[in-house]
Amino acid sequence: MNMVVKVGLSLLIGGALVVLAQVHSRAAEFGSQIRTIRAVDAEGRGNKEAALAWRELAQAKAAALPELLAALDGANPIAANYLRSAVETVAQRELERTGRLPARELEKFVRDTKHDPRARRLAFELLAGVDPEARERIIPEMLNDPSVEFRRDAVARLLDASAQLLSAEKPDEARKTFELALAGARDDDQVQAIKKQLEALGEKVDLPRHFGFLMDWRLIAPFDNSANKGLAAVYPPEKELDFAAEYEGKEQKKVSWVEHTTANEYGVVDLAKALGPFKGAVAYAAAEFQSDKREMVDLRLGTPNSWKVWLNGELVFAREEYHRNMTLDQYRMRASLRPGKNVILIKLCQNEQTEDWAQRWQFQLRVCDATGTAVLSADRAAKSPKPAAASGGD
Repeated sequence: MNMVVKVGLSLLIGGALVVLAQVHSRAAEFGSQIRTIRAVDAEGRGNKEAALAWRELAQAKAAALPELLAALDGANPIAANYLRSAVETVAQRELERTGRLPARELEKFVRDTKHDPRARRLAFELLAGVDPEARERIIPEMLNDPSVEFRRDAVARLLDASAQLLSAEKPDEARKTFELALAGARDDDQVQAIKKQLEALGEKVDLPRHFGFLMDWRLIAPFDNSANKGLAAVYPPEKELDFAAEYEGKEQKKVSWVEHTTANEYGVVDLAKALGPFKGAVAYAAAEFQSDKREMVDLRLGTPNSWKVWLNGELVFAREEYHRNMTLDQYRMRASLRPGKNVILIKLCQNEQTEDWAQRWQFQLRVCDATGTAVLSADRAAKSPKPAAASGGD
């Protein structure tokens, strides 16, 4: 190798090493700024440092967008606001300068389901802004995505397709498309829209099964909640679950467990109807859940009453608040099922208010994964579904 070639090769390698060093230096710099922002907390600690780090991040090149988006993974809401703003600032500056963004890298990020749904959605919106075909290319593949927002878009697309098939007088194809949409739907409004269309086509929809509502319970009441003392009080069902036992309840009256199956399609158990319209009272509801394996699930509760929830004797969460509006998935709790039998116990406290709007004493609970996909008890999964009533109560 002659001297000229050696010198040229040395210069080329040297230049590449300089560029590589600059890339690593820039990555390390971003890492420091990202860590500073992610350290900010809800009490405001770290805000000053986070604001300074944001100014530096906001000057990044567009090539850094995937790294900034990835920083949203697991970020708390305050840190996420800083990071989202940095991403939007970097993207806007690049669009004003060149009209382009790193589309290939953004699409790769969108398709990587390990990333935070918020970050993936932001990347998708940026991508769709520079690639008009991205939406039609990506959304049809999102029917079973971990992101509920992407799922919603995919379901909406199928609903439009189903409506076109109905207009074209192709009911069998429309029914199959509606069924496909239902399999991916997790939002109640979309589920109800699909249910209406499928039942008009002669197809029964089992909402309790779709959402994972628990329908079979053992109930016991009343224990004393006068002066709202019941939530903190420890009554016998919290010490033992003996469904054959009889206890002394409120006003020294004997109470025992009763079996109850709700017919409500949203799993609502109306305690006032099932047990009696007691005031200043505590009720307990227990359900068994068979799991084939150890897995993390969501326990999603709706109730207008004060409550506690236990799983296998361990307190999961509690809230003392009376007469809020009851909504689907009002409270979400992460919990670990163990293989075999699991026991869910709920304590529900009704206070002594006599106004009409203060008479609701009810609850609903479903078991699902983080996307809202039903997790069914093993014994229930093996049974054929039974229709449930569509009324607002038991």
